Amino acid sequence: MSTSSVDRPLQPGDRAPNIVLDAISRDGKIALTDFRGRSPLLIGLFRGLHCAFCRRNVAAMAQLEPALRERGVECLAVVNTPVERARLYFRYHPAPDLLAASDPERASHRAFGLREVGMDEVMGIRTHLPGELPEPMDPMAMDEFLNKKEGYEITEADQRMMASAKELLVGQFLIDRGGIVRWSFTEGLEDGPDITFKTPNPEELMSAASQVAH
Repeated sequence: MSTSSVDRPLQPGDRAPNIVLDAISRDGKIALTDFRGRSPLLIGLFRGLHCAFCRRNVAAMAQLEPALRERGVECLAVVNTPVERARLYFRYHPAPDLLAASDPERASHRAFGLREVGMDEVMGIRTHLPGELPEPMDPMAMDEFLNKKEGYEITEADQRMMASAKELLVGQFLIDRGGIVRWSFTEGLEDGPDITFKTPNPEELMSAASQVAH
């Protein structure tokens, strides 16, 4: 899938791009235009499943999905993992009500303007997850520690995704029925490690969802 790139994260008021991706949780393709005129959509653009923090993002979205669905908002989790590898993961870590899609080319992240950063910049981060990490760690050490703790086995498909010299930051975007972004949350290294490796405030997200659904 090829699509255009933008030079900044999309903000409320911007029109969301159309992207077409391989579905993970079912057969076929998923296009953002499928939701136009039908329902608002919360789309989460995450790094690959080899990223322990991104697996937590997916799980957090799955937990919020029932409450969002009650408000008429659908959810879509996009991961930078080849589709067969992603389907294997979801087979053993099911989230039956969460729609998910694969984007190993990372085209959706670029289309939403999520910034690409060099590994030297990423490795300058020290992140502490209370109760999960024994001490602040850089992202590589964090992934290694949590993957071992959770028994996540890195496959050849994961290794191909990890081989990139750059990473893309992650983000979530709430899109209304007309295809306009109404709320967003994106990582930003300029804000320091307190914002990187965090998930959106659920109360803020649910408030935005209630407004968009009406």
